[in-house]
Amino acid sequence: MKIALVAQHATPLRPQAGSGPDSDDIGLGDLTRQLADHGHQVTIYAQKQQPDVPDRAELHGGVHVEHIDAGPVPAAPAPGKQDDAGLLDRVPAFSGPLRSCWERERPDVVHALRWTSGLAALAAARDYRIPVVQEFSSLSVTERRDRVRAAGADAARIRLEPAIGRSAAAVVATHSAEVSDLASLGVHRSSIRVVPWGVDTGVFTPEGPVAKRNGRPRLVTAADLNERAALETLLRALTWVPGAELMVVGGPARAELRSDTAYVGLARFAGALGLSDRVIFTGQVARDAMPALLRSADLVVSTCQYEPSGMTSLQAMACGTPVIAPPVAGHADAVVDGTTGILIPPGRPALLAQRIRQLLAHPMLLEAYGVAAADRARSRYSWDRIASETLAVYDRAAVAAA
Repeated sequence: MKIALVAQHATPLRPQAGSGPDSDDIGLGDLTRQLADHGHQVTIYAQKQQPDVPDRAELHGGVHVEHIDAGPVPAAPAPGKQDDAGLLDRVPAFSGPLRSCWERERPDVVHALRWTSGLAALAAARDYRIPVVQEFSSLSVTERRDRVRAAGADAARIRLEPAIGRSAAAVVATHSAEVSDLASLGVHRSSIRVVPWGVDTGVFTPEGPVAKRNGRPRLVTAADLNERAALETLLRALTWVPGAELMVVGGPARAELRSDTAYVGLARFAGALGLSDRVIFTGQVARDAMPALLRSADLVVSTCQYEPSGMTSLQAMACGTPVIAPPVAGHADAVVDGTTGILIPPGRPALLAQRIRQLLAHPMLLEAYGVAAADRARSRYSWDRIASETLAVYDRAAVAAA
């Protein structure tokens, strides 16, 4: 099968790795490698974001990247933020070359990641009867409900996502709750399939180096430092967990933290709570350093109101570290409450502290949760399984479009 994977926003040759908000780049490499290992030809189509990247390059055996020059690239957005408006402005210039590529060599299926890629893919595939599979990664209706962004923001996206979903041959939801949101936009449930984002279970494993510890119980969280309310909940909870330390992963590089306003505000808040000696802000952590850090944690804790893939939780589980997280988005699917970790409603610092204390007081229970977490990550979220499920969606879409 010839697979065209449209990811206008991505930089697959120079992946945005590390901590903080989810990035598609690493997962894109993992998914396409597995698709190629299954015997398929994959081409990733991305907008040329940097002038020195080649127009065409090989990412892995059987996987190529085509960089489409869609005109001048606007200034880069803040880390972890996506410039949807800038990408939308470039859709016509991006979809034209896409159409030319597919006129020369028709793919069997197109898989679009995020909404602007979907717009470009649908425009380019028009009249060629090429099935388009759409994966939004995150929906504006969900983000507005969970107060990730203002209700009046991104009017074009709010208007266009329903049309994109209804026009696609199939839609991939990255977690179970997204199915209802897609249906509310008018997408037929019969065309929706849940295929989560995966985790590299060859890198994130229980075995391997462990980051140095100092004798304290260790909690680790990874978050956008601008999500202050969620992090304040965790900091308040820490005041009721005496002796434990919290490592906050995210934001700019550690050397640049002092000039970051989000960090400065959180550091002051931690100081006001008397936690300065128990909270460590690591800044951005490289992907190859994350497994050792996650293995060193007694618990990985998320208080994010909205996290579509729950990537850090998946990585922690794959490393055999239990997770405490809110029952939202990807967390609700990944974390089995009372088996691989604990699910707690957001904004409940006292309850969160109580659960943390209970788990830290029972090392054998922590160990049991960790074993179950690693098993669930391997069996449900390995990229080999995710690739197989993705291929099944492609096959259904091809039949539907025939």
